[in-house]
Amino acid sequence: MDKEKSDLKDVTFIIPLRIDTVDRLENTLVIVDFILGNFDTQIKILEASHRDTGLLRKLLPEVVEHRFMQDSDAIFHRTKYINNLAGICETPFLSLWDTDVFVPVEQIEETMSLLRKGKTDFVTPFQDKFLDTSEILRDLYIQSGDIRILMKHQGKMKVLYKPNPVGGVFFAHRQSYINTGMENEKFYGWGLEDGDRANRWRILGYRHQHIKGPLFHLSHGRGVNSTFQSLNQSDLKHAELYKTLSMSISELKEQIGK
Repeated sequence: MDKEKSDLKDVTFIIPLRIDTVDRLENTLVIVDFILGNFDTQIKILEASHRDTGLLRKLLPEVVEHRFMQDSDAIFHRTKYINNLAGICETPFLSLWDTDVFVPVEQIEETMSLLRKGKTDFVTPFQDKFLDTSEILRDLYIQSGDIRILMKHQGKMKVLYKPNPVGGVFFAHRQSYINTGMENEKFYGWGLEDGDRANRWRILGYRHQHIKGPLFHLSHGRGVNSTFQSLNQSDLKHAELYKTLSMSISELKEQIGK
């Protein structure tokens, strides 16, 4: 008998991606299976690449909405595609997910309780522990589907993005996300857009909470879209991050057109 799923019909999970490795494809399917296996909800995936192989579409469950966009740029402009996905969401809440991460079900249920009760505007459904599983533990989880393996072996995992990570996944009131400018598309390629987003939430006076517990990152190879593509891009992104931090509420509202 199938286990009862939590009702998340008022949430849309959005996942922008580029399938650049076999690991990425596997991780995407694992994350989709985790979401649909535990929640009654909807998922929208936007795949952007230089050609449409159709492979991901064939492997995804039919209930997942898959869109493909032609993109010959070697760098995946993630923020642009997040905004594209957010613009087609119709539910009152949305959740942005990286293709390689997930958090325990209980943390998501606690997240949605806070959002539905109006106690916060944005939730990062983990706190402090952004844990890279390692290839061995990743494979054990994929084979078993048992999150207890990962919970038991947290001490063997590498902690990423300390001391206060805000990336990987978040949940939000969709309208609050729109009101805070969604994604800053000046962040081109991998890195720092998560911090900029959270800084804008704080400056504009929106409520942002963390849920105690870990996030698990399924290990994968790192290509050009999993690291800073150049020192110049790193410098530009840090400059944009500091620019946001220096803004007043009125300056930031003017920038995002509010």
